[in-house]
Amino acid sequence: MYKAPRGTSDILPQEQGYWSYITQKAIDIACLYGYQRLDTPTFENAGLFVRSIGEETDIVEKEMYSFQDRSKDRLTLRPEGTAPVCRAYIEHGMHSLPQPVRLYYFADIFRYERPQAGRYRQHHQFGVEALGDSDPALDAEVIDMAWQLYANLGLHNLSLYLNSIGCHSCRPGYLESLTANYSKRQDSLCPDCRRRLRLNPLRLLDCKKPSCIPLTEKAPKSIDYLCQECADNLESLQELLKLLNLPYLIEHRLVRGLDYYTRTVFEIAPEGELVAQATIGAGGRYDNLIEQLGGKPTPAVGFATGIERIVLNLKKQKVAVPAISPPFVFLAYLGPKAKYEAIKLSALLRKSGFSVTLTYGDRSLKAQLKQANTAGIRHALIIGEDEVNNRTIVLRNMDKGEQETIQLDKAVEKLRQAIGGSTRH
Repeated sequence: MYKAPRGTSDILPQEQGYWSYITQKAIDIACLYGYQRLDTPTFENAGLFVRSIGEETDIVEKEMYSFQDRSKDRLTLRPEGTAPVCRAYIEHGMHSLPQPVRLYYFADIFRYERPQAGRYRQHHQFGVEALGDSDPALDAEVIDMAWQLYANLGLHNLSLYLNSIGCHSCRPGYLESLTANYSKRQDSLCPDCRRRLRLNPLRLLDCKKPSCIPLTEKAPKSIDYLCQECADNLESLQELLKLLNLPYLIEHRLVRGLDYYTRTVFEIAPEGELVAQATIGAGGRYDNLIEQLGGKPTPAVGFATGIERIVLNLKKQKVAVPAISPPFVFLAYLGPKAKYEAIKLSALLRKSGFSVTLTYGDRSLKAQLKQANTAGIRHALIIGEDEVNNRTIVLRNMDKGEQETIQLDKAVEKLRQAIGGSTRH
């Protein structure tokens, strides 16, 4: 029997309430902050991600789903959302628009990694990118936007972790110190970190293996090596976060897993759970990425949040989400003539704005009404051979168990009165 591939999942009807709730809250928050939606292709030229993420990252070396199509082009299923947005920014000349350009997206993300709670090989993200301004106030806006999203969703007891990893001027000095520190402890490193020490030392701080965590705690701190411009940037951002009443913690081990970040990096996670498996949302500044991809020098900042991870935390915190409304009306019928009349009536009701469901086949009235009850439908219309002959129909309140016989041509009017004047399209 076929099953969903490892690391993927079906989003079943009973889970859709969470997804609709999160999607609408995300769209609402994006609109409040003046962001516009952008959708990019599910796959891109493989070089886009190698160039942006970094050749010596785990994502590029181990996790990308890449393939060659029939035109011999090397393509990759999107492993993250920022690089495609930057590609679209360059390709469509968005640098000529008023800056910053504020964009948001929903995207399927594909990474071949060990499946974990709330994170799968195919997972889903909501993300925002603000491109074209280096002001730390824009960093504060993006962080505030992420924080307010989680607050609006009803999540609480979250922590905001902040760090600065410097720029191309000051980071080399920090990396030199970091490499010297770890070189003395090579025997204690996991195999991945021995390789990172040679190829990408900043990734040493991102290791979550128990043998390496004590070393990350004693490692040099990037904020101690910042140039004056980066230090002033971080100080301004901290002042702005205080102005916005956003509590934060400086976490020197926070570097993010992508090479394109500069200066600001941040993560939001449940209190006391700053580990890869717990982070709900994260982001930072990437001032060199668009130029690296062939565009003009363009500072930018953004964040992304995993929707599966949000669902997991909503359930953990027992946040009640609105149910997706069941159909307003259930149409039950008895006999072939009644069936045809029910089908005609269902079309009329739907054109009048009612959501209608009915079953087919030769089920008993009891079985049909049981189905309505199971679906949580409050109002049922019942039509049989006698009702067809008399041009009437029975309107039943499923909650109260009360019913009345009404004229068939008055069904729309009576139903609207019974429901309270509201219809659902």
